[in-house]
Amino acid sequence: MTDRRELAVVRWPGRSPAAENGPAALLAAYHLRTEAEKGEAVAGVDGLPDRYRAEIADPRAAFAGDVVLVALSGDTAVGCLVVTAPADGRAEIKRLWTDPAFRGRGIASGLLDAALAHAAESGVHTVRLSVWAWRTGAIALYERFGFTVTESWDERERLVCMERAV
Repeated sequence: MTDRRELAVVRWPGRSPAAENGPAALLAAYHLRTEAEKGEAVAGVDGLPDRYRAEIADPRAAFAGDVVLVALSGDTAVGCLVVTAPADGRAEIKRLWTDPAFRGRGIASGLLDAALAHAAESGVHTVRLSVWAWRTGAIALYERFGFTVTESWDERERLVCMERAV
């Protein structure tokens, strides 16, 4: 039987002890997996580029001014997402990650719902994101949420840029 505990999406940092250390561990898993998928696997967090290690070491500083959302299944942090502070009526979604052991339970959708609601409440008119081309499942998810491919604002090869109106 699959554990289907209720999912809660909370703003971090918050009052949930379960969410307190969640972002660092989730960001570490995200960056390690991404580097491996790019063919640049590293043995651990110490092998990551400086900017990624900084996010893991101190998410509060790395995302100061942004909104970090954490998905909780019971008392376990199982997903995260960052919504950047609005600039010129736009915000960006970054670092959407669900623990692989918890995928298929609507966690990424719950995080996206919360992120888009936050963007709407913040007066944002457009939300954008970038995703690696090989992450076809993520691209399909974003398309279900109304994101469409747009002209790239990032020159990294195989990066797909998407956006949608709020």
